Amino acid sequence: MKNKYLSHIDYESIITGDGSSSLRDPVTGETFHSTFGAVTESNLVFIQNGLNYFVQNQSTAKINLLEIGFGTGLNALLTLVEACRRSIQIEYTSIDAFPLSPENAAKLNFTQLAEFETFKNDFITFHNEAGIEQTFGNGLFKLKRIHIDLLELEPAKSYFDLIYFDAFSPNVQPELWSRQVFVKLYEALKPGGILVTYSSKGVVKNALRESGFTIERLAGPPGKRHVLRAVKLAD
Repeated sequence: MKNKYLSHIDYESIITGDGSSSLRDPVTGETFHSTFGAVTESNLVFIQNGLNYFVQNQSTAKINLLEIGFGTGLNALLTLVEACRRSIQIEYTSIDAFPLSPENAAKLNFTQLAEFETFKNDFITFHNEAGIEQTFGNGLFKLKRIHIDLLELEPAKSYFDLIYFDAFSPNVQPELWSRQVFVKLYEALKPGGILVTYSSKGVVKNALRESGFTIERLAGPPGKRHVLRAVKLAD
């Protein structure tokens, strides 16, 4: 039986270039975020290129959002903050095969940063038992975490407006960046929906194109030349 937490791994806490923290896997050396700036990277890739872009270009009363790789919960935190700032309703579904243990999550300093201090209790609650629907931000932000492997996920078709694809890198988990996976996610998006990710490797671009997406290569955060936004064009 799989351990539901990665508690058997003692992740190393590191401070990234913008002062926010991340975790490093002592076995693979993989970090959960860019060492040049965890918040800076996530804010550009997922909030600016994803959520804010969608809000500016689509008219909808509620956003159905799917995240691949809950990880540290940083993307969820940034999205909660934005939902409260904009007063928009977001249903946020996030999957992770092996969620962080609360002990590892406690090593992160996000809610010690001034802009996130008022969300400290929310962030702690994020890392409670997966599978429980939780509501934050006076009902604006509904979070559902699912403990499942991406390869086993069967999302509803044409349900999601936006996908954050934040799995570990293709170097570490190449099977998650395949055409097979992206076809499934393409079908899960509504026409006009978008997928954003930090990786712009050739194999990723090819897999996205072969799945039906129209891709845009965008300027990346510090330490990264480009990131991707993939669009499912409306019929």
